[in-house]
Amino acid sequence: MANQINHLYLGLTNYKDALEFQEFVFNAQLEKLEKGEKTANTLILLEHEHVYTLGKSGDIKNLKVPIEETGAEYYETNRGGDITYHGPDQLVGYPIFNLADFNLGVREFVYTLEECVIETVASYGIKCERIDGVSGVWVGADTKVPRKICALGIKVSRGITMHGFALNIDPNLSFFENIVPCGLEDKGVTSLKKEVGKEVDMFDLMERLIKYFNKHFN
Repeated sequence: MANQINHLYLGLTNYKDALEFQEFVFNAQLEKLEKGEKTANTLILLEHEHVYTLGKSGDIKNLKVPIEETGAEYYETNRGGDITYHGPDQLVGYPIFNLADFNLGVREFVYTLEECVIETVASYGIKCERIDGVSGVWVGADTKVPRKICALGIKVSRGITMHGFALNIDPNLSFFENIVPCGLEDKGVTSLKKEVGKEVDMFDLMERLIKYFNKHFN
């Protein structure tokens, strides 16, 4: 029997509020696990207000200007990865999944997340790929300056996941100029609108993404 994935769309949400909600859902699944009860698998989709977040292995030096000058908030998080930017017109996905339900290890989970994004972007006629040794999904992966279209950073505790991915639909890319995105000096950033050359409807994109989640996680 296929595992049901619950989908929640929160719209434009302050990072702190979203984090608290995500932790509430995450901790509820850990409690169910401890009691031997059936856990739920939930994909939270949203957009954030302007914010920079730093992963637990990140370096604050990758924020190149004082945060007060950026017009964004700043949070240090317990996800993997370095510094990244979230903002309006960027689709953020937080899958709070029990990996045991899908017979996946952490690496396979990350690979499957990437595959969902790769196939979603491919449905718009844009080829994107992984790059060995770095996280995320990239356009022009084999060029001199690959362009990141989706960042990934997760946390896993007792097989329950949180945090996730951020897919650039049409965010203000100038916010990335204030940081060394994910700590990578020699790589660029792009958006789906920039690559396809036209507007991308957020709800149409979410429908496509959910279709690939249901394909790959069942």
